[in-house]
Amino acid sequence: MKLFLQLPTLFSGVSLPPYTLQLLTVLFTVAILLKLTHHARQSAGLPSLTSQGFTLIELLVVLVIIGILAGYVGPRIMGHPEEAKRTMAAAQMSAIETAIESYKLDNGAYPTTEQGLQALVTAPSGAAKWRKGGYMKKGKVPKDPWGNDYIYLSPGSHSDFDIISYGPDGESGGEDENADVNNWEIE
Repeated sequence: MKLFLQLPTLFSGVSLPPYTLQLLTVLFTVAILLKLTHHARQSAGLPSLTSQGFTLIELLVVLVIIGILAGYVGPRIMGHPEEAKRTMAAAQMSAIETAIESYKLDNGAYPTTEQGLQALVTAPSGAAKWRKGGYMKKGKVPKDPWGNDYIYLSPGSHSDFDIISYGPDGESGGEDENADVNNWEIE
């Protein structure tokens, strides 16, 4: 029991993901509940759990407690889908940047804004050394994680070319969760 109460201080100097401490707390809670159940059975003169197993009531109590804890901890663990989409957009932009650089190596120039990202999968007119099969894996330009097309500008305002995802709102600008994802801001 002392270990359970000291759990937050045991890991205070250790860098753990935020949900790890919560998960350890859940596991310790279940272990303590099982230990208390074992002591209660012994005090009542009932046979040990190792020889008989759990009663239906004991199983239901443990399942309810686990359900309550999962309802509390689950959203904290899974509560970052927007952050995951932004990370996915950044990864896709990096792959598109690599394909654009390969296109430039073969053709001597970046695709124009008019040619767009489609120039990476379909040979545009004037691309003398366009690579057979294109520059994108799977032969298509991915949509951003919100289902929209990436915006491509060449020359760009921030570098030789700009790639922009307007984010979940699909509109230029935006703040917080609706902020755009831009290739020049990716580290």
